[in-house]
Amino acid sequence: MSKYNMRDVAKLAGVSIATVSHTINNTRSVSERSKSKVLTAIDQLGYSPDVFARGMRTGKKNIIGFIVPDISNKYFATIIERVEDVISDKGYILTILNTKEDPAREIEHVRYLVSGVVDGLLIASTLEDIGDLRAMLPDGLPVVLVDRKDESARYDSVVVSNYQALYQGVRRLVKDGHRRIGYVAGMPRLSTTKERLGAYVQAMKDCSVPLEEGFVQYGNSMQESAYSCMGELMGKNCTAIAVSNGQMSLDAFEYACANGLEIGRDVDLLCFSDFDNTLVKYFPMYVVSQPVKDLGYLAGKQILARIENESAPVREVLLCGAFFSKNDPKEF
Repeated sequence: MSKYNMRDVAKLAGVSIATVSHTINNTRSVSERSKSKVLTAIDQLGYSPDVFARGMRTGKKNIIGFIVPDISNKYFATIIERVEDVISDKGYILTILNTKEDPAREIEHVRYLVSGVVDGLLIASTLEDIGDLRAMLPDGLPVVLVDRKDESARYDSVVVSNYQALYQGVRRLVKDGHRRIGYVAGMPRLSTTKERLGAYVQAMKDCSVPLEEGFVQYGNSMQESAYSCMGELMGKNCTAIAVSNGQMSLDAFEYACANGLEIGRDVDLLCFSDFDNTLVKYFPMYVVSQPVKDLGYLAGKQILARIENESAPVREVLLCGAFFSKNDPKEF
């Protein structure tokens, strides 16, 4: 067995671990230039992937699947990168399938991966009811739900609770003088959407602020979906808007810029900081910060633990987001 791993190859070649994996396994197109760097590094290190030999001995594929709802979203891209860092150290390859928040695509991907392709499965599900997956997931298959959990507690999960942080954020907006606070929600069926919307509604109620018709607008959690929501809420004379995920928060910022709105003067934004903290550090925004790198790291650790011990008790790993006022120093 080679004393080097894919991380060493990636470092020498100056490419990502994912590029090394795709070059070795021909799972995705890699530029000729990058491929040449990887192959040269493999030759220099004498790296020899022993995945297939080990698989013949153990019956394992040494492949972990990850079904994600939006691979273009940097939030999920960051999670993927952290998971890959963790599992590659143990000789596993990560294969990624993108659902584009389409339940039918998710079901199709699950059926493919559970047909003996992978040793374990990570799922950031877009389904309203995880029960729809149960009939397809074989007993004994190591499964970890990421970001979106299963209320039946049948599968391991690694999730972030943002209820308290968002609740604090909305209450702070009220304390700072806002009474017309709009909200941009994600897709109604998602567990994350339900939790965060619940925090907004409860905070408004506890502050005795009326929740007017149309103050809640729904995007689809993907790029550009919050742009029209912002227009609707500004049309209702909202002075502050809470946006319920990082991708849609970028849309809200772009809407403000495109329409000549000065954040902190014309409208206050309570945004999610998932992956890019540049905007929230330098613009006066209220922020819910998510520990996205920790989420990916712990998801990788948990799927390895589940593969190692399939009969261990079901485990839920719960992280918490943090709220920062627009005047707080933001050190992420």
